[in-house]
Amino acid sequence: MKQHDVPPVRLSAFPKCYLDQISYARTMSVEDWIDEAMGLDCHGLEMYEGFLWYPEDDSYIRGVADRIRAADFRMPMLCCSPDFTNPDPEARRDAVIHQLRMIEVAEMLGGPGVVCRVLSGQRYPELDREQGLQWVVECIEACLPKARELDVVLGIENHYKDGHWKFAEFAQKMDVFLDLLSRIGDHKNFGVQFDPSNAIVAGDDPIELLEKVKHRVVSMHASDRYLEPGHTLDELRQADGTLGYSPFLNHGVVGKGLNDYDGIFSILADAGYRGWVSIEDGVNGFDEMAESLAFLQEKVKQHFLRET
Repeated sequence: MKQHDVPPVRLSAFPKCYLDQISYARTMSVEDWIDEAMGLDCHGLEMYEGFLWYPEDDSYIRGVADRIRAADFRMPMLCCSPDFTNPDPEARRDAVIHQLRMIEVAEMLGGPGVVCRVLSGQRYPELDREQGLQWVVECIEACLPKARELDVVLGIENHYKDGHWKFAEFAQKMDVFLDLLSRIGDHKNFGVQFDPSNAIVAGDDPIELLEKVKHRVVSMHASDRYLEPGHTLDELRQADGTLGYSPFLNHGVVGKGLNDYDGIFSILADAGYRGWVSIEDGVNGFDEMAESLAFLQEKVKQHFLRET
């Protein structure tokens, strides 16, 4: 898809299928992924901090950026996973320092207006809710001056759990997430990275959450989950109301699972959303990512090109 053919909402791809190979095993490079993605009909490639093997090397980062542009893509969002709830103050300080660098990296990769994802941190068992909220707000506010300086938007995701973490997301549940969001008033350089599937994993209603945050959404992940036959969501609920990554709740082609994409896109369109939707797919094979792209392209036309 050529960059001059730009719809009001653009699609990008994130290779969840290759996350371990690129970030952990390092048997596949980010350049390998860019080359393979050239066969996908989308405008952008989302990146994850673990894809960048030499994040402190500006020349390396600019080389990755050049490779992305040479493949006729844009980089709309860099996914980062800061642990702003760590009880150790030195660890929180280091998390802020690292996030400040990732803001610089995001700008080098994506240019002005790029989204740099942030998380709240881990839900440590001994952590009091109010104390956790205070720490997260302090850390995010420490990052905002750099984001404003470089015209980068911090997107807080309703997330489940980074692969490196021991505990789930501190702000996984809707009530905590909304409380955190309300405490940070910057609407220009801070907003919501919305993931409807993560709302399901949290035991929440994606549509209900989206209605509450629709005017602060700055980016979106598109994936889908489906239940194994014979199981219900209520059956999978844990004591805290979440579902977690149950073996009976699987990834699948976007549009064939539990998420109501007509409802989601209708809400976003009515709210005036004009950002990126990144497909977080491919767990069951690269072909599923292409199928998900085709589905979402039709939904973008249906809901965001209604006036034409």
